Amino acid sequence: MLTYRIRDATQPEGTDPKVLVHVCNDQGHWGAGFVLALSRRFKQPEAAYRAWATGQTDTQNPFELGCVQFVDVEPGLWVANLIGQHDIARQARPASRPPVRYDAIRAGLRRVRTFAQAHQASVHMPRIGAGLVGGDWTVIEGIVQEELTDQGIAVTVYDLPTRP
Repeated sequence: MLTYRIRDATQPEGTDPKVLVHVCNDQGHWGAGFVLALSRRFKQPEAAYRAWATGQTDTQNPFELGCVQFVDVEPGLWVANLIGQHDIARQARPASRPPVRYDAIRAGLRRVRTFAQAHQASVHMPRIGAGLVGGDWTVIEGIVQEELTDQGIAVTVYDLPTRP
């Protein structure tokens, strides 16, 4: 089941175990978009991502497109740092190609599915890959359905309320 809610994705709803998924880049940069709100709420995901990017941790889990780092932030809640962006610098890529990599998001969501099944967890996310990195939510929503909801994983997608 795919559900949409208007609220802050950093505060996923429900009492079941939860995985909060967001998309990161493969260059070790953390500092724009959803990660700012994530870092205000939890310190562990940024610290873990930076250590992973520099090879200090997760030596069995390569820091590359399609890989995911699961960070325990509180009892029953993990943040999934999913590497799904490449060439984030505008000058490093053609204007017609956004940095989102759909194949990497698909591969990462397969890993999220395995983790969620093992922990009997639901999955929560903002509209991953469709914000600053310019991905097409219609494409990503299809990937979410194929890799998660069609496989029995409950997913909630959050949009922030509009400001007056």
